Amino acid sequence: MKLVIGNRTYSSWSLRAWLAARASGADFEDMLLPLDTPEFYSRIKEISRAARVPVLIDGETHIWDSLAIIEYLAETFPAAGLWPRDKAARAQARSVVAEFHSGFFDLRGNYPMNLRRTPAVHPGAPDAARDIARVCEIWRDCRARFGGGGDFLFGAFSAADCFYAPVVSRFLTYRLPLGEVEAAYAHAVMEHPFMREWREAAAAETLVVAADEVD
Repeated sequence: MKLVIGNRTYSSWSLRAWLAARASGADFEDMLLPLDTPEFYSRIKEISRAARVPVLIDGETHIWDSLAIIEYLAETFPAAGLWPRDKAARAQARSVVAEFHSGFFDLRGNYPMNLRRTPAVHPGAPDAARDIARVCEIWRDCRARFGGGGDFLFGAFSAADCFYAPVVSRFLTYRLPLGEVEAAYAHAVMEHPFMREWREAAAAETLVVAADEVD
């Protein structure tokens, strides 16, 4: 398998797919296409007509959406338990992942992922209070109902955590409000070995994507 990703510093959708690939135990290599560069635009259409990353390539099969990649990995490596085994927990996990996948535009648009940014508030950002409050509600609810077996949303590290890891980084980068439960969850995500591996690689990057650099 090959996973085509964007810059680790900025590409939140790439991070989701990469974490899932690592958690699945798949034998894969990653190929980085630097965002907002001539190289990206000249090569991405050969890989995906959607012209976006990430893209998972498994033989002749190309999957070009983070959630679809997670589902493909879950089906290919069922023993990895990317989704919770309990039916109710699995339904909630899929629901909260789908909710973020299709919404939260104020949070996503005004607080871009930037793992190299010095943590500080973003005073010029338009109001995203409703999105911020809803994310915190999701984290608290998942932890209270299903998180008893570990430090993550459904106890063990799962697809839901892969999906919310970039959101955790946004909360910490822009110093968004976190309660005690949410702060403990954020710490667990950032210190997960796979997340640390990604962050270390991001710290070594030098390319700057101006659109994702905010005050």
